[in-house]
Amino acid sequence: MRVLVACEFSGIVREAFRKRGHDAWSCDLLPTEIPGNHIQDNVLAHISDGWDMMIAHPPCTHLSVAGARFFEAKRKDGRQQEAIEFFMTLADANIHKIAIENPVCIMSSVWRKPDQCIQPWQFGEPDTKKTCLWLKNLPPLMDTLIVNPEYVIYKSKKNKCGFSRYSKNWGPMGPSNHRGHDRSKTYQGIADAMADQWG
Repeated sequence: MRVLVACEFSGIVREAFRKRGHDAWSCDLLPTEIPGNHIQDNVLAHISDGWDMMIAHPPCTHLSVAGARFFEAKRKDGRQQEAIEFFMTLADANIHKIAIENPVCIMSSVWRKPDQCIQPWQFGEPDTKKTCLWLKNLPPLMDTLIVNPEYVIYKSKKNKCGFSRYSKNWGPMGPSNHRGHDRSKTYQGIADAMADQWG
């Protein structure tokens, strides 16, 4: 099966499918972190190249409800509408099987509710990151290994009154300059479930 993993620079999902014998390719504006079949380009230039399945991870920066406080500005300058149109171009692609992944976002109201929401801890990863899946001709993913998520308290900088604040987070991925980059990667347990169940 020819599989396109759209908007993936990590190569994690691509390699999960390749290990199971599929002709899988990742495509992103960034170079791949795992050497292999990767197209460094705008995925829209390659979306009609004869794929049997596409697993897409469109950027969520302007869609995720985590950034709702910035929505007004993003609506005014067109960033949010551009992100919606990109998402919908992927959703409307002429590919038989499609999965689109995003966090909880405005697409639930702009388009339709997701077919499924999953967590890494359902697939052997001790972390929480609610992920929505919009599916076309694919079944919902089944849990593979349920584990207890890790709970970590991070100490943040002192506020203007001189008191340290503590941030409670599930999982090991605390505040950092590259947190967004890291959290955009698919967990290995989820990638393996996709390849096993959809491949």
